Parts: sequence; structure tokens; C-alpha cells
Amino acid sequence: MNIRSLTRGDGVVIGAAVLLLIASFLDLYSIDGASDSADLPNLWGSGPVLMSVVLAGIIGGALVVVSRGLPQVPKVAGLDLGQFGAAFTVFAAWSTLGNTFDVMGGADNGGTDIGVSPGIGLILALIATLLMAAAAIATPLVPALQAGLVPAPRPAAPQPYGGQPQGGYGYPGAQQPQPQPPYGGQPQPGQPFGGQQPGQPQAPAGDFSPFWFAVPVPRPLFAEDGSPTPIAELAPGTWYLAVEQRGPALVAQTQDGRRGVLQDTSGIQRG
Repeated sequence: MNIRSLTRGDGVVIGAAVLLLIASFLDLYSIDGASDSADLPNLWGSGPVLMSVVLAGIIGGALVVVSRGLPQVPKVAGLDLGQFGAAFTVFAAWSTLGNTFDVMGGADNGGTDIGVSPGIGLILALIATLLMAAAAIATPLVPALQAGLVPAPRPAAPQPYGGQPQGGYGYPGAQQPQPQPPYGGQPQPGQPFGGQQPGQPQAPAGDFSPFWFAVPVPRPLFAEDGSPTPIAELAPGTWYLAVEQRGPALVAQTQDGRRGVLQDTSGIQRG
């Protein structure tokens, strides 16, 4: 069962089922003038309430939640498991409402209702089953209830523009490359080819804001002069810096300061 497939609506169903289970151990009804120590039955002491309220509600809630976590939802009597569970929750709410109005009939205590009122257990059961049925029905219809119950893990945020992600472009402990000195000049310590520091891209023009991104699959990086020969290959799992927008393409900068045009920007993940 995939826990991350559960929604906020499923969380309400789970909470309501837990509340219903707790309510089942509390008093079914109360009698006016009875002492607090009076031995009154709980919801498990009445067969109709146990079957139509407690078990129907818990089973219905379980079917709704399980149907969300299965990769392929099975069908029962032409309905998928979630719809079947939602029907159970509605039945449980309807039964609880009936037993609340006819508490002595639900308790099977002779049919008299003199001085008798619903107990705390039955009242909590009514609240729980109404919440459960409402969440089971409304979740497919209300976008707010369809949001994930467990948020997906977010990738580590890259450092701001001009800095370098920890570990070196997505690889922990990666070593900085040692670029060759410019032709006819002396290399400076820690200075790559062309005199530009790694992670220090050229200032972009216009209103474009540089951002970090990662590619889903290996993508070639072409020279800015339009040459068809790739100058580098961008690898998945590595953060690169977009320094300029050229139509649908991006000008990206690698760790060693090389710039090139990423023509295929489909599916990239922005940092």
C-alpha cells in the first residue's frame, strides 16, 4: 500500500474511524437521575448498533482508505472498492442518526424512552460517522481534500545565484576540476580557463532571473555559436545554472564555467 497516495480526505476518514472506535466503548444511553457509577451498556452491548454503526462505519472507512493505496482498485458488485466503502459510511451515518432518535429501541430495553437520552458514546458515534461519510463522498469532488496527506520529499534547495550547491553540483564530496591555464598566460591558483571563477556566471541581460535546474535524462549542451557539435552533456541528479533565456532554449553554465545552449528543456526540474 502506497502511503503517499493518501489524500487529506482520507486523513479525515481515518480520524473519524478512530473517533468511532473510541466512542464504541462509551455509554450508549444515559438515564436521568442515574448515578455516575451506574453500569450502563456501551455501543458493543447492542447488536443493532454494533452491526449497523460501529462495524459498518469502521469497515467502510477501511475500504475507502485501502482503495486509495492500491495500484489497481478491485470491484465489488460492479462498484470499485472506494465507492463500496463510501456506501458503507453513508449507511453507518444513517443508522446512527436513527438510533439517536430511538435510543431505547437501539438498546433493546423494552421500548420505553422515559428519562432516557442518547449517551456520550452514541453522540460521538453520530459525529464520527457523519464526518466519515462527508469526507468519503466529498474527497473526489473537493480539490482541497485531494491534496496529498504526506507531502512528497523536496530536493535540497540550491544555493543562491553566484554560489555553488553543496558537494559540487549535486555530487557530495566531488572534487573541483583543474582547468588548463589560458594560452600564453600563467594559471592563477583556483582560477579556471578564461579567468572566471566556478559558479560565477556572467551577469544576465534583461529581466531574466537565473535559476538552478536539473535534467530528467542526459541532455547535450551545444555551443552558443550554433555549432551542431555538443560541448558537454548535462547529467541527471546534477544542478546546473540557467543564466539566459533564448526562446524555448536556455543558456546553461557548467561547473567549470563553460556556457552552452540547452535546446531541449522539457521536463526540467527547477530548484
